Amino acid sequence: MLLVGRQTQHTCQTLDRRAFLQVGASSVLGLSLADLLRAKAGDGKTGHNPGSAKAVILLWLWGGPSQLDTFDPKPHAPLEYRGPFATIPTKLPGVRFCELFPQLANLTDKLAVVRTLTTQSNDHGIAGTIGLTGSSAGGTGLDGKPLQGSPRPALGSVVAKAKSGGGREPADAGRNRGLHPFFVVGGKLHQGKKAIIGEGGGPLGAAFDPFRLEYDPASGTKVPALQLPEDLTPERLTDRQHLLTALSRVERRTDELAAAGALDDYRGRALAMLTNPASASLFDLSKEPAAVADRYGRTRFGQSCLLARRLVEGGVPFVQVNWSDHVEAEEDSGDGGWDHHYRNFQIMQDRHAPWLDQSMAALLGDLQERGLLGSTLVLAVGEFGRSPKINDKAGREHWPGCYSALLAGGGVAGGRVIGTSDARTDKPADTPLTPADLNATVQHLVGLTSEQITGLGLTPVGRVVEELF
Repeated sequence: MLLVGRQTQHTCQTLDRRAFLQVGASSVLGLSLADLLRAKAGDGKTGHNPGSAKAVILLWLWGGPSQLDTFDPKPHAPLEYRGPFATIPTKLPGVRFCELFPQLANLTDKLAVVRTLTTQSNDHGIAGTIGLTGSSAGGTGLDGKPLQGSPRPALGSVVAKAKSGGGREPADAGRNRGLHPFFVVGGKLHQGKKAIIGEGGGPLGAAFDPFRLEYDPASGTKVPALQLPEDLTPERLTDRQHLLTALSRVERRTDELAAAGALDDYRGRALAMLTNPASASLFDLSKEPAAVADRYGRTRFGQSCLLARRLVEGGVPFVQVNWSDHVEAEEDSGDGGWDHHYRNFQIMQDRHAPWLDQSMAALLGDLQERGLLGSTLVLAVGEFGRSPKINDKAGREHWPGCYSALLAGGGVAGGRVIGTSDARTDKPADTPLTPADLNATVQHLVGLTSEQITGLGLTPVGRVVEELF
């Protein structure tokens, strides 16, 4: 079955005119003239400049990982807060990770750890919208009523449009392979049965919604998202009308597109991807050596990370990998992502921690070996964290007050920790940061100025986290 998809939704005296305009643009995003000059002076040391990132991979840890049980452990906190896991040293003096992440602990010279993220809500839907877009606009409140404001586009949609030259339709960002500039690997995010606002193009239009792929371990190294229907053989791919009919069957089982014109464009781009051998080959993981697939881990998340590497290597500027597609799920309906209200420590030890540790470490190592890490920003984050105090079900509740993220590559300086949480990770002790700040930083790293963001009809939000450079 074909599951290709989309979703609605130097000095002042030598500063030339362009640099001066850049100062003005950057100041809206949180950079002053002094900041910019300081950044320019440091370029030779860090290699950072706006536009360092040619591609972004967002590892979306849907459900909210516990900061205490990952990258901000508190070994001196009471047992009912710190939990049963020990801590291990990293390559950074005095910085420790949870013992379940030995591979990532050995890569901290390449990582920036943000420990003081905070968000506005403890509701998955609202916090998810904020995390993906930098704003709660368009989300749904706890009472089920829409929040004020029109939905903002997903970060991936903004980057996709910017990398497409800001045109009305996406350019062939995939080096003439007909690839869409924004892919999501994983199912459409939802909370229970309610879809999450903020995964799509929003005001940028349906043309900048993501193309969606789904990897299923049961299908081995194939990507079932691009498997053809049984009645559509390779010999019939040139039969455009037959393919469009097959695509229509898929679309009737998903959200309808907003306009017929967008539908025709979507069909055309899907056809181009399917019939272009150079692009279609990117989706076939059987082309990877078994040792590479093993390195990532033979899990849905691990192979999705491998697929993300193949996509950015092929020229796709933004790939979002969803750990899970749902949260607040019934116990028998799936893993619920990182939403560990119960059995947190068992799930962390048996599944989530070793899978994330292996897959993200493999992704970073693979990108480094291929010469792609310097130009590819990798960001791993969820919508919020977990409660510092353990509940009576050996789990942790939602916690928007303080949580963590990992960044690497794309102009980010490794070997540093941004922010300090308080004694129990209740809240930041310094340097509080928001999802809007993360989004502004990603936009800065791909070379977007506030003028360009405004030119897209959007209001710039957040500040660039200069401490990352």
